[in-house]
Amino acid sequence: MQSTAKDVTAYLEEVPAERRAALAQLRKLCLATLKGFDESMQYGGPVYSRNGVAEVGFASQKHFIGLYILRTDVMKTHRDLLKIKGVSLGKGCIRYSKPEKIDFKVVESMLRATARSTGVVC
Repeated sequence: MQSTAKDVTAYLEEVPAERRAALAQLRKLCLATLKGFDESMQYGGPVYSRNGVAEVGFASQKHFIGLYILRTDVMKTHRDLLKIKGVSLGKGCIRYSKPEKIDFKVVESMLRATARSTGVVC
């Protein structure tokens, strides 16, 4: 779902109730882990940027929750940890078919790796 919300708080208020807690947890992890990043609404969802470059985002899509980890080295090193039933992987996108499929420990590891990374952004 592409949102026209002005900020992330308003975005979280408009997502489906069954996804709200998971998305709020993703936001909490991003804010706690991505020090020096700016939170904004871009591309219809929450985005975390450093030096003007989007590196992380998430969104409630029609059929999944999307987590966007845009540092290619981070996705590559975590790919095996993400290969579980109900999770689909793209180049920089992780699609969770249900909120309970999100492994927040793996997400936190990816966010920490993103904060350290100077690799290529896809």
